[in-house]
Amino acid sequence: MFSALALGGAVAILLTRNVLYSAFFLLLTLLGVAALFVLASADFLAVAQIMIYVGGVLVLIVFGVMLTHKADPLNRNSQRPNAVLTNHRSWLWPLVLAGGTFTVLYQVLTRGSFVLLNREMKYQTTVDTIGRQLMTEYLIPFEIAGILLLVALIGAAYLAKPNDA
Repeated sequence: MFSALALGGAVAILLTRNVLYSAFFLLLTLLGVAALFVLASADFLAVAQIMIYVGGVLVLIVFGVMLTHKADPLNRNSQRPNAVLTNHRSWLWPLVLAGGTFTVLYQVLTRGSFVLLNREMKYQTTVDTIGRQLMTEYLIPFEIAGILLLVALIGAAYLAKPNDA
């Protein structure tokens, strides 16, 4: 099922013309690959897949698409400032979908038995091992890398701002 999700998302990326829809199909593809990593008992790769690719790269693509999209200045009828406020029915289905998703996830989390989270077991995941090493043995290089990434993010935001601001 997860391989079908990953392959279906990849094919949908190729077939769609809208860049934003393509980014959302990329999300499905990357989540399918992360699930395949979980099934292959590569839990660190699954977490890294979600954190780096889904959390970082995909959000960067979506923000890039949204920030670079320019509205057509000649077509003034398409820009209605109160269009969202006048159409209340457009919020019905997303609200129902979000509420249903929240309800299902809440039921799964409250009724699930998370045996692997018990600290008395001798089973130790690679995520736990790498996390302990990053916070003890490799703390200084980890913090320096975080500061360098923060400086790069601030520099990119400074370079991207308009000249008149």
